[in-house]
Amino acid sequence: MGPQGVRPLLLLLLDCWASVSAQTRATPPVPTEGLNSTEAARTTPRPALSPRPSGTPKAPVPTSGPRPTPVTDVAALCVCDLTPAQCDVNCCCDPDCSSTDVSVFSACSVPVVMGDSQFCSQKAAIYSLNFTANPPQRIFKLVDQINPSIFCIHITNYKPALSFINPEVPDENNFDKLMKTSDGFSFNSEAEISFSTRSDTPAPAKYKYGAPLQTSDSFLRFPSPLMSSLCTDNNPAAFLVNQAVKCTRRINLEQCEKIEALGMAYYSSPKILRVPDLRTEAEIPVTVQSVLVQSLNKTLTRLEDTVRLNQILVEAGDVKICTNVVLEVKYSITYTDAGEVAQAGLALLLGTVSRAVVALEQKFEIYFIQQNTKPVPLSGNPGYVVGLPLAAGFRPQKGSGIIQTMNRFGQLTILRSLAEQDCFAVEGIRAPVLFGYDMQSGCKLRLPKAMTCQLAVRRVKSLLQGQGFPDYVAPFGNSQAQDVLDWVPVHFITQASHMKDSCQLPVALVIEVKWTKYGSLLNPQAKIVNVTASLLSSSFPETNSGNERTVLISTVVTFVDASAPAEAGFRARPTINAKLPFNFFFPFV
Repeated sequence: MGPQGVRPLLLLLLDCWASVSAQTRATPPVPTEGLNSTEAARTTPRPALSPRPSGTPKAPVPTSGPRPTPVTDVAALCVCDLTPAQCDVNCCCDPDCSSTDVSVFSACSVPVVMGDSQFCSQKAAIYSLNFTANPPQRIFKLVDQINPSIFCIHITNYKPALSFINPEVPDENNFDKLMKTSDGFSFNSEAEISFSTRSDTPAPAKYKYGAPLQTSDSFLRFPSPLMSSLCTDNNPAAFLVNQAVKCTRRINLEQCEKIEALGMAYYSSPKILRVPDLRTEAEIPVTVQSVLVQSLNKTLTRLEDTVRLNQILVEAGDVKICTNVVLEVKYSITYTDAGEVAQAGLALLLGTVSRAVVALEQKFEIYFIQQNTKPVPLSGNPGYVVGLPLAAGFRPQKGSGIIQTMNRFGQLTILRSLAEQDCFAVEGIRAPVLFGYDMQSGCKLRLPKAMTCQLAVRRVKSLLQGQGFPDYVAPFGNSQAQDVLDWVPVHFITQASHMKDSCQLPVALVIEVKWTKYGSLLNPQAKIVNVTASLLSSSFPETNSGNERTVLISTVVTFVDASAPAEAGFRARPTINAKLPFNFFFPFV
């Protein structure tokens, strides 16, 4: 911008300043009730401006326009008045303060009260104290505060900007209108909610954890109790989420044939989509695998034919009963590792409902099984079962889980005795450690004369401990490998003979397993609490008349019941924890 462009810009700014100064006027004295002095507001003088040269275009000066109306009267506003009907210390605008109260003030805590500082001109309330008077008095002035900045608000043409807009509260009349103006999701007025997507974005090609199992028209319904014990049918079954719930239905016996949730067809007719994509034609029907019928005296009968049965209302005189009513539903969903549904099975329990039944209780269960996998066998659920093998494993590094072999009979093993009693013949043949069974095995080891003691020690240890002796044993028969802190570590102890200056050769491995009864007295569960493996050693034997040394090695397993005597427990007596108020004994104490 050259010199010729700078001169008109300066003249335009000076003209705006002149228009602001021309509108500035002095405020007459404002009498205030309760204050001891009144002074006139002083105006700030502005320097005279030079006349505009001829030929220079005059900038348009706004001659009309609404001034910013103050939302709050600053003269009546007192921001330091915090306590009603009481005088606040050093609050010069508090109307509750008398002249005696003001005489002890040291200063005004809020000397100036004003509105928005961005306005070019606005009212300002100024408070001060006159200490020359006797007693000291407070002084109040109401002045026009001038904003010296040229970037100030002079005219307001948008009145809603001076206050907050009251939002429109949604109700049943304006809800649809507000949803149309929203940038988020939009809903239609259909009664049925569909999980089908309306966008062009393709659906994922596999189910994810927690995703609803979709059917050709909606989703697989899994009735569940939500806010109360009543069954809610519009609850979707989630992928890979095993559930088992109970809920009740209030039924009218005469209407039992018309209630869909009481019939087999309601649970067996849906067809589950293989993948959550409505464009696919692959549908998995729900196959009824078993049907049990329960009579009024609670006897169960399994039907050979899984044909669909409908509930029937039977009348025998004054007695009315409804047969073939669904009492229990069990879904078994088989899925692939690609997140697709491969098979869906259904097991039902049908029963009879009489008029005496007011609320019908139903049970629903769903569980997921991966295809081409076998369930991991357990040694108990939760406690160990006598005769089943102990679960054991390794922990290769800190922070990792327990690693177990697939063969549960090979996780914790000992030597297996044979008729030959030859250790080399039984090498590699092991016997599992079974819970509750005390075991003992052994064999004879013939060592060549040329074999050193150190080599014999390594050979005997491999025979006693096997290829890999575990570091941890599961406390329960169903303990999970990821719950490392629950597993019981195996304590290794080496016991040698008192003879010195001789090679110590291991000859026996003694495993002691301590267990206790855990849980209720009516159904105690076996829990392992400690495992100790002691390796007993003796001096290296001398050679006999031949060229061989013969060593007898053995393994012993003992189970020790460490349960404390069971004592019936009783609840503690309730205590009254009452506290009296601190002035309860006033005025005596």
